[in-house]
Amino acid sequence: MGLPRTLEPELLDLLAADDPRARASRRDLVRINFVMRQQAIMATLLRPLSAPRRLADLGSGDGRFLLGVARRMAPHWPGVTALIVDRQDLVSPQTRAGFAALGWQCECMTGDVFELLPQLDAQIITANLFLHHLDEAGLARLLILAAQKVGGFVACEPRRSPAALLASRMVFALACNAVTRHDAVASVHAGFAGRELSRLWPGAGWQLREELALPFTHVFAARRNAG
Repeated sequence: MGLPRTLEPELLDLLAADDPRARASRRDLVRINFVMRQQAIMATLLRPLSAPRRLADLGSGDGRFLLGVARRMAPHWPGVTALIVDRQDLVSPQTRAGFAALGWQCECMTGDVFELLPQLDAQIITANLFLHHLDEAGLARLLILAAQKVGGFVACEPRRSPAALLASRMVFALACNAVTRHDAVASVHAGFAGRELSRLWPGAGWQLREELALPFTHVFAARRNAG
């Protein structure tokens, strides 16, 4: 029997953006994303999709994750506008310059994701380590809103498995602080397995993909059928 999905507050979400512990934890996440191969996995999932004019990344934080994805996608997708969707504008001038160097534009949308989604002008939505923060009702609501707005949706989330849980308890080896060590375990408990996201995706007319991407990532992709 698999691990039951359980949610608990993650400490980074409770800290002020300029709290030194929050800043350190965001740096930790850069290392964790590298170890988990999140940017490469996301880019692989995006390549089959048609190049968008605008791509929105939910819960994008400081935008560094999406910048890493953009570096992989810019040769295939020129001139995209990247929408950094988050509760706060944490994007540094250096990150904005990184997008500009690729020929991409970077815009920020700040506020509650459920209020922002109906306003989005984007062809593709991405989410990295974001969906697991939501309970099933919130997930269903978000996916319904997303399906109404875009032709492609791609998410990379924690895999809920014993192996991933063990790995989450070892992030101290990456010199992660106490906030990250707590949140890594909490995120796996709230992660996904099987086809939990596919079951919540609304309606027909979509190609759905949901599976494990090594080493510890649960991926979900929805692509609207042509025609």
